[in-house]
Amino acid sequence: MTASRVVTFLRVFLIFGAHTLATTMLWAQSSTEHQGHSMPPVASGETTTVPEQKPSMKDSPTAHGAETMVNDSMDHGAMEMSAQGGDAPVDARDPHAYSGGYTLTEGPYALAGPRQLKLADEHIFASLLANRFEYDVDNESGVYDLQGWAGTTYDRFVLKAEGDIANSSVAESETELLWGHAIATFWDTQVGLRVDTTDAGEDRQWLAFGVQGLAPYWFEVDVAGYLGDGGRTALALELEYELLFTQRLILQPRAELTLYGKNDEVNGIGRGLADAALGLRLRYEFSRQFAPYIGVERTGKFGQTAEYAEALNEPTSVTSYVAGLRFWF
Repeated sequence: MTASRVVTFLRVFLIFGAHTLATTMLWAQSSTEHQGHSMPPVASGETTTVPEQKPSMKDSPTAHGAETMVNDSMDHGAMEMSAQGGDAPVDARDPHAYSGGYTLTEGPYALAGPRQLKLADEHIFASLLANRFEYDVDNESGVYDLQGWAGTTYDRFVLKAEGDIANSSVAESETELLWGHAIATFWDTQVGLRVDTTDAGEDRQWLAFGVQGLAPYWFEVDVAGYLGDGGRTALALELEYELLFTQRLILQPRAELTLYGKNDEVNGIGRGLADAALGLRLRYEFSRQFAPYIGVERTGKFGQTAEYAEALNEPTSVTSYVAGLRFWF
């Protein structure tokens, strides 16, 4: 060990010893003062038992910290109550109103001419969907099922047109002109008029009302009730679903049924469940707006309607193999 290392070691030892001695003397003095304050005077010859001194929670650092935290939280709580309570100033401005009374059409910052800024529900949109535009290979007939609308997000005119084509002419048709109003996300109420035309009977007019939208689990639902002349009533239900094999290859099951409140012998319609259809269509979407398809559909007549058909030697159930085109724009 060199001389420099010996000197360094002695310095460290002396500093550590002096620090330890000073700490011991301070502790002894504190203990003596504490005993002097806590012990009562004792007469000569008496023996007194000094009770054990337990540290007070008030004197502990933890207690002091907790008390400080409580006081701070009470101060902050009082400040928050003071800030939130009370009446608003007389000249306070409504936070939901336009700043300073300025609007989009009035004030020094308004632009001349028509209002420039428009929200999405103020614009008018339009769309046309040909859900079914198909040809029945066996029966050499066609079917069209169109729906178009024009309007805003919440209110719009709706046109529904459906019919059968035979011998290059429309044999039967159902046309509805409706006013639609959004009542919930994906749901619209509809009210308007429906006109039925047929080559084999009499035309009918109806007051139409119903709901249309997207049900949970992505079922497309269209339910409508009808009131006609002579106390006639009807109820129609249409349900569709889209099963995606890929992003382009889609299978669409479809079900439709119609009920009537009274017999209409002229048009061959009976009371109760009159007809129903169940079909499957497989389409390939070259784009979202253009998709050819093939499918099969089974239609049937029931109850009094089936009896009317049998009396005219017409089939009560038909299976159709179809090919068609689905498009929208």
